[in-house]
Amino acid sequence: MVEKRNIFLIGPMGAGKSTIGKQLSQKLNMDFYDSDKEIEKRTGANIAWVFDVEGEKGFRIREKKIINELTKKSGIVLATGGGSIESENIRNALSSRGTVVYLNTTIEKQLIRTNRDKNRPLLNKKNISNRHILEALAKKRNHLYKNISDFIVDTDNKSAKSIALYIFKKFKSNNFL
Repeated sequence: MVEKRNIFLIGPMGAGKSTIGKQLSQKLNMDFYDSDKEIEKRTGANIAWVFDVEGEKGFRIREKKIINELTKKSGIVLATGGGSIESENIRNALSSRGTVVYLNTTIEKQLIRTNRDKNRPLLNKKNISNRHILEALAKKRNHLYKNISDFIVDTDNKSAKSIALYIFKKFKSNNFL
């Protein structure tokens, strides 16, 4: 029996990693993990609280540990945090332990999708517009997403269900699994 490969979803906040990941894992009968949800489960607090208490540096240390642990599993779908790919260790773990799918989206869609979400510690800062923050993050991260991805999927004008089906078919037809 061939070992199932892992699928790692990367991309900016609001790209749909968690929603698409859940649907994809069901289609493939694979376990689903969300690195942010794992951090929340283990700390007993939401991501915003972890940022407030430990700062982004403390959060990134936790994130690196959890993603390293989760990527060692077999046959999983993992939705990663948008900033996780800034770590070279995480990029190496993702690219060497599974197939990396970059879920791409525009700033406009990110603004719409994250508009009411108060659990986004990098957003909703005083005196800085969310658009400006998302543009700065895109400039810093988009090339990293592209560099480690095995393929890119645009998520702007498609439903999570249709994107999950597209990825499912791509994996089946290319024998990724």
